Amino acid sequence: MNRITLLLSAALLGLSAAAAGAHDYKLGSLEIEHPYARATPPNAPVSGGYMTIRNTGAEADRLVAGEAPFAERMEIHEMAMDGDVMKMRQLADGLEIPAGGEVVLKPGGYHVMFIGIDSQLKDGEIRKATITFEKAGTIELEFQVEDIKAMQGQMDHGKMDHGKMKHGG
Repeated sequence: MNRITLLLSAALLGLSAAAAGAHDYKLGSLEIEHPYARATPPNAPVSGGYMTIRNTGAEADRLVAGEAPFAERMEIHEMAMDGDVMKMRQLADGLEIPAGGEVVLKPGGYHVMFIGIDSQLKDGEIRKATITFEKAGTIELEFQVEDIKAMQGQMDHGKMDHGKMKHGG
């Protein structure tokens, strides 16, 4: 490779690394990767929010609250199988992020719920929200809105019986 090609390659690698890190956040010992929200059909009342939260510290922390200007409220939820029924429930005490560990918020598992959204969330949009941790404090995040089809690889909807899904504790 000649010198110009090497310089261009290095510059492109640097730009792609910066773009990849542009959607990640750090708050104390917490690292928050790729917050994203599910795109919604018109007039949908709710959407889910997802991310990975890594705790590099020696002490556990807890995701305890959230607020979004585009939603009446934001709650921390868990989806889990109860026998053959998929149930979703709010985690009133928040979600622990273990010391030296990580928690993945994803479709079909832990997630944040945007409830009473004021408008359709469209693929490609950015929606701002804040999340609060018990120890680390509050941080504003930009949630990239993604189409459900792009998210399908992360959750096998074919194995879920949506008719048996219940909301509540």
